[in-house]
Amino acid sequence: MSTPPSYDIDPKRIGLNSTSHYEKFANPHKAVIGADLVTTDVWTSMGFESETEQRRNDFAEFCVDGEMMLLAKNNALFMHCLPAHRGEEVSAEVLDGPQSVVWDEAENRLHTQKALMEYLLLGKLDAGS
Repeated sequence: MSTPPSYDIDPKRIGLNSTSHYEKFANPHKAVIGADLVTTDVWTSMGFESETEQRRNDFAEFCVDGEMMLLAKNNALFMHCLPAHRGEEVSAEVLDGPQSVVWDEAENRLHTQKALMEYLLLGKLDAGS
């Protein structure tokens, strides 16, 4: 098992005035113990495709799988902003499993995007008229 990379979180960048609002973990299994929510994102975003193999190696231990979800609370939810790479950042058993709310998350994002488009195109908010 390789040592995952270390990342420092700048509280000012994420809008926090102190580090008391989060904990930093190098071990993903320790991070999910007792969690209500487990979430992840793709390891390689658009524009960084040349780093794909390195990221796969660096994050290999961070794949959210059934074993990891067992460490969270029994009723913990799994979220991912989609699209997801099954077998990379999340296993198919978790992504398609009963704790996954990824489709609800995507639907909520759709409605938010529609409201934003209406506001940007029409310059007004619909107050339930």
